[in-house]
Amino acid sequence: MLDTYPAAKGPSARDLRLDVFRGLCLVMIFMNHIPGTVYENLTSRNFGFSDAAEGFVLMSGVAAGLAYSAAFRAGFTWQAVGRVWRRAWTLYMVHAVTMAAGLGILSYGALNLGTELGLNGTNFGTLLKYPLATHVGIPLLSYQIGYVNILPLYMVMLLAAPVMLWLALRRPLLLWALSGAVWVVAGVWYWDLPNYPNAGGWFFNPISWQVIFCTGLLIGVLLKSGKRLVPVLPWLQVLTGLFLLLAAVATQIPAVAGKVGYALWQVQDLGVPTLFTKFDKTYVSGPRLLHILALAYFLSSFGFVKTLSASPVMQPLALLGRNALPVFALGSMLALAGQVTKAALPGSLALDSALILGGLALQLAFAWGLEKGKLRH
Repeated sequence: MLDTYPAAKGPSARDLRLDVFRGLCLVMIFMNHIPGTVYENLTSRNFGFSDAAEGFVLMSGVAAGLAYSAAFRAGFTWQAVGRVWRRAWTLYMVHAVTMAAGLGILSYGALNLGTELGLNGTNFGTLLKYPLATHVGIPLLSYQIGYVNILPLYMVMLLAAPVMLWLALRRPLLLWALSGAVWVVAGVWYWDLPNYPNAGGWFFNPISWQVIFCTGLLIGVLLKSGKRLVPVLPWLQVLTGLFLLLAAVATQIPAVAGKVGYALWQVQDLGVPTLFTKFDKTYVSGPRLLHILALAYFLSSFGFVKTLSASPVMQPLALLGRNALPVFALGSMLALAGQVTKAALPGSLALDSALILGGLALQLAFAWGLEKGKLRH
């Protein structure tokens, strides 16, 4: 399964595909996080079973494998662990800032614009109903407002990453098998982390989503050495391409969606767990997982994608991707402000364009400023 053939340019050449696709995911996440605009119809979730969140987590795993694996080649040292966990602490602090800003934005809308009833998807009502318990849940990460809830998942992944990295360098197939087993157990028995003060668990369930992050981490570890996790095989390119085509058609054509749904229902009727027959996001159901893995394989298996990623037209996306964490934090706050604005004003194409295109322009300018600051130092 592991392809040991080196990449053409070797491990030292920077692969811009990661930057470009991470930037593209940030754009689509921002569009999806202001529901109801015409622009959300253009994002990947309308053309497949997975969406930009799965892609973002997969590439976060790739980035972790690339950035941290070298330190674990000599063994499991606290210096290597500390570097990864310091990044997790940074994520915690960024999440705290975005939560505070997000709650401030939603509170302003509720106080001055009367928008609290139009923002049910944000989980803002929990703060109004259980204010003291909610303030306990915020630092514990058990209370998360909608659209600002992916960083806690990434934090948990980085806390577990040292063990993953050590295994990835020594027993990659064992790591992948263990990750898959944990995914199955979590999805079949509905394991999740608590969502205090609400009932239920995290929307981005780390026990399930780790299978995507772990796969990305394995890809990154091998990419660091100029290798692929799965070799480029023509028959597999065709197979994944056909599956991606089916997923796109099924999400666009109701009649096809009905047939796919009926087929999965029949499989479920045979006693197969719903993990393999539903499209649940919290537990990363089988069709969603298969789709993101097929998409990653298909796009990474063609050389022209690497060439295209290095072209000048893709550099704005690469700029966003290189500054993913601060751009995501800003985008999260802008998205919540956009939701409040959209709930308070009559809908129109002009408003949608101002919110989406204006927000993306601000994020691009922010990333450009960050890059200029790095160059000065």
